[in-house]
Amino acid sequence: MRRGILLSEISTFAYVLRLVRPRAFGRLSPKEEAIIDEHFDYLKKRLAEKKLILAGPCLDGEFGLVIFRAASKEEAENFMKNDPAVKNQTMNAELHHFRVSLIEK
Repeated sequence: MRRGILLSEISTFAYVLRLVRPRAFGRLSPKEEAIIDEHFDYLKKRLAEKKLILAGPCLDGEFGLVIFRAASKEEAENFMKNDPAVKNQTMNAELHHFRVSLIEK
């Protein structure tokens, strides 16, 4: 048990992020940079809350990936939609139910 919730009751989700302006990778506007900073802070907070498993961008700029825990699909959608990069339409996001099969200790 973890904080009153069985681990079997927690699902894992992932969302794939892509810049709305794909050619902006490495050349973000000041507004986009500020939103990406908010996005990073949002994910750091989720990590501190033990909801985030991992997050990061591909270094070629093709996409970013966020893997996290949520008790329901609705909670997962809210997690994704409240990401400042998604909320401010700097990035498009696609949500997937995800299973972590292997992870290093």
